[in-house]
Amino acid sequence: MGACEVRSAVVVGAGVVGRACALRLRDRGIETLLIAPRDPTAASFGNAGHIAIEQTAPLASWPLIRSAPRRLFAVGGALDVRAPGAFARWLPRFLRAASHSRFRAGSAALRGLLANAAPAWRTLARDIAQPRVLREDGHVVLWESPRAAVHGRASWRAADIGSASMADLDASELDVYARLLRRRPAGGVRFAGTGQIVDLPRMLAALERAFVDRGGMLLETRARALRLETGRAQVLLEGGDRRTADVVLVAAGVHSADLMATIGPRPPMIAERGYHVHWAAHDWPERMPPVVFEDRSMIVTRFGDGLRAAGFVEFARPQSPSDPRKWAALRRHAAALGLPTVGPGCEWVGCRPTLPDYLPAIGRSAVATNLYYAFGHQHLGLTLAPITAEAIAALVGGQAPPPVSLAAFDLARFSGGRPT
Repeated sequence: MGACEVRSAVVVGAGVVGRACALRLRDRGIETLLIAPRDPTAASFGNAGHIAIEQTAPLASWPLIRSAPRRLFAVGGALDVRAPGAFARWLPRFLRAASHSRFRAGSAALRGLLANAAPAWRTLARDIAQPRVLREDGHVVLWESPRAAVHGRASWRAADIGSASMADLDASELDVYARLLRRRPAGGVRFAGTGQIVDLPRMLAALERAFVDRGGMLLETRARALRLETGRAQVLLEGGDRRTADVVLVAAGVHSADLMATIGPRPPMIAERGYHVHWAAHDWPERMPPVVFEDRSMIVTRFGDGLRAAGFVEFARPQSPSDPRKWAALRRHAAALGLPTVGPGCEWVGCRPTLPDYLPAIGRSAVATNLYYAFGHQHLGLTLAPITAEAIAALVGGQAPPPVSLAAFDLARFSGGRPT
């Protein structure tokens, strides 16, 4: 479908990926309707704000599988399974994706996206008149024991971290954390090239405002299903109304699988939930970059409106009741570290949309001539939103190839997949 043929688009998606895609389509002169229900459980609203260009290795890997038993929540770790049926159907594909050949191919594909992530974020931040919402001060990883420091440092040195770089923290840098925390860290590394979104609500609001100011249309309702009419996709809304266009883009995070399944195969996606506690009152330095306490599988980020401790990988159904034990564990970690927080803080749980190979789905559907998709970004939705939007806009426009190859992100890789 060439650019001259595309006059209208409907984008389904409330998070940063959907909003960024809608804006880029509108920037190409396409009349664009964004269907975006207010969904505070979307990962875009509760993540750690980390622009993680160093995470080029998909989590579908045999080293991670071998380490899983000691990471289980039951033994004090961050990994939990609360939807055994869905996880059991998803797991065989995850194990196949962890093969050496598929892991290498996935790493190469992900590295290509991540190499363009930071430049795409700079461009997007300028375009929505929020250049300061992006801070590129890197991030820090700390270890609390000498043994963990030796092992963790060796693991990171052996890892492919893409266009990021890494250096050991010297004694004076460790002194800074010793003054902030209850105990002096045993070691740490500082990453350069990574970044942070310093105010997630402001960034999301600015994306929406820029889209509307440029003539985009916003509809705050939920898409219930897709319908297929003469080979083209329509969006069925709550209340029974339908919307269609030259392009229908599904970018609805964890809800995308249900939508796609209404007219074709269900993508084998699972909800991988994360938790955070956010303190409005604290005494954490303003310019401190995100800090990963790797022994505790927890990241601590200073935002404009508070300090956030986030963690956990919980395989669950999107609407499963939250697990208060996770918030209690985050508070225990914060207290044990001596984080300078005041009060109990606010709680949040939300869903990361995760496919078995830990690669996103970005491409054009074979089910309907006008159907495109951009979802399944797992832990990297915030990081990859702008480059995903650029890729979708190029794919829809057809005048030039996308900025990166999208072959590895085609849903055809899951042909014949069972529902999760």
